Amino acid sequence: MKAAGPVELGEGKSSAPPRAGVNRGMAILDFILRILAFIGTLASAISMATTNETLPFFTQFIRFRAEYNDLPTFTFFVVANGVVSAYLLFSLPFSIFNIVRSKAQNIRILLIILDTAMLGLLTAGASAAAAIVYLAHRGNVRTNWFAICQQYNSFCERISGSLIGSFIGVVLLMLLILLSAVALSRHK
Repeated sequence: MKAAGPVELGEGKSSAPPRAGVNRGMAILDFILRILAFIGTLASAISMATTNETLPFFTQFIRFRAEYNDLPTFTFFVVANGVVSAYLLFSLPFSIFNIVRSKAQNIRILLIILDTAMLGLLTAGASAAAAIVYLAHRGNVRTNWFAICQQYNSFCERISGSLIGSFIGVVLLMLLILLSAVALSRHK
């Protein structure tokens, strides 16, 4: 019979690695981040799509109106946020599957590829809209683009606010990709 010696750090009696609990925790965090990114992108799409403001000019019969669909960039922003929010909604069952079966690798690989594609789409839409919002606030004297936010205050506040939700979605998608990469690297 062998005498029991002192237990060193890193040794333990259980044969099951503690990775299962960590992987499940990462899968739960993945699910929560997907829900938060869905809320941010959906709120951005709705906020931008419902933005309009009308200003009277001389009489009540002549009016100037600002809508999101006056600029194709804002239309692209709404479509990009809508597509990404739909993707995030449809990816939730796969995220739940990763919680139940934390050792599944193929689903994580699929999600990391699709998350990367959605990150590109969302970044393109948010960045293009941010450029137009900047011009709306500051204008450009060389091209005779006047700052319209002095007249259309409510319109500019709403489009600026919708950018915030979209960029939060970008950051959350980056975190999802990093989280999936770490989870995949832990499967050896």
